[in-house]
Amino acid sequence: MQELLAGLNEQQHAAVTHGEGPMLVLAGAGSGKTRVLTLRVAWLVRELGLRPWELLALTFTNKAAREMKERVGRFLEGSGADPWVSTFHSTCLRILRREIQHLDGFTSDFVIYDDRDAKELVKRLLKDTKAPSSVNPRAISAAIDRAKNDALSPDDLAQQHRADLDPRVPDLYRAYQARLQQANAVDFGDLIGLCIRLFDEQPAVLERYRARFAHLLVDEYQDTNHAQYRLLLQLAMHGPRNVCVVGDEDQSIYSFRGADIRNILDFERDFPGAAVVRLERNYRSTEAILRAATAVVERNEERK
Repeated sequence: MQELLAGLNEQQHAAVTHGEGPMLVLAGAGSGKTRVLTLRVAWLVRELGLRPWELLALTFTNKAAREMKERVGRFLEGSGADPWVSTFHSTCLRILRREIQHLDGFTSDFVIYDDRDAKELVKRLLKDTKAPSSVNPRAISAAIDRAKNDALSPDDLAQQHRADLDPRVPDLYRAYQARLQQANAVDFGDLIGLCIRLFDEQPAVLERYRARFAHLLVDEYQDTNHAQYRLLLQLAMHGPRNVCVVGDEDQSIYSFRGADIRNILDFERDFPGAAVVRLERNYRSTEAILRAATAVVERNEERK
């Protein structure tokens, strides 16, 4: 393990070898954050004695998850098992396949509607409810998806009385969910939402997963939406709160997909006493690029 740590700078070393408790790693572009995250997994197993399956590492794309898993596999070669490294949605799908029978109306062989299936279902609902032709099914689908990213149920959405929302949306959202359940189906947004509901309604199931995942690691934390944030809090808010998140508030560009910059800005409020490590050395870009980028991001209003 020491040879793997030898090439790290002081800040990277601190991020890898932090012990128990919450940690926020603020990692700029090109600062080696993926290496830090994967080495931290290796250090937790080799030095702290955790078993690989006691770690849950979450990221956003299948490509990133594959890359992280391959790196971790090289570092932990011969350990006999792999940590659970995947996207938020893949993790929730895996949990739901095992546990969804605890929720009324679903069985473990549920089907997943893709975007096309979901839009077709909305079109059928609009036809069945004799909605005016001026109602755009794409807009309704997008509104439902946004509500799920924000972890809002149809009733939650109705109570907001939003002026920017078609007043039909809460009822259509409610009918949409009923049709999905009748078909023993979920859409992409339901994967996280139903996991949150499962953990809310079944404390024993939540405790089982809390006990399994002794340490949580999250990459690109600045791009998490409210549903992902809720899920993380459910799993992390117990014991020593061993959660390590890595991100850069200046790289948050996915608000149109529901990403909430407050998740990373408020991490120290959510986890009082959290260690904060800054990875500020860029190994990727030239000095001219860094000066230009710094001049831009210094104007961001919401940043650490």
